[in-house]
Amino acid sequence: MTIRDRPWTKSLHVRPYEGLERSFCSIYDALDYLENEWPFREGKYHLRAITACRGVLNGLIKAEVAREAFIAACLEASMNVALDTAREADNSETELTQNRRINLRYP
Repeated sequence: MTIRDRPWTKSLHVRPYEGLERSFCSIYDALDYLENEWPFREGKYHLRAITACRGVLNGLIKAEVAREAFIAACLEASMNVALDTAREADNSETELTQNRRINLRYP
């Protein structure tokens, strides 16, 4: 079986508490990080994010669902998350990108 990567429509930037900011643009990027570089091996949102990413790669889940699960896992692990939100101008000639930072601690 060939695994096809699925890009997100909007990139996601994560800063672990002791590291440099990393950008995630696709499901495979997020899954690789969750399985191989995740700082904690426990957490219900971590496991849900892995399951969701695998579901996307198998064609069972939409990519945006896995993206939201990845965001939840990052917040659960007390990581800083930055979302790129884009909106098109009324003239549709230019796309404005606004970077909205989220710095939440998951309870």
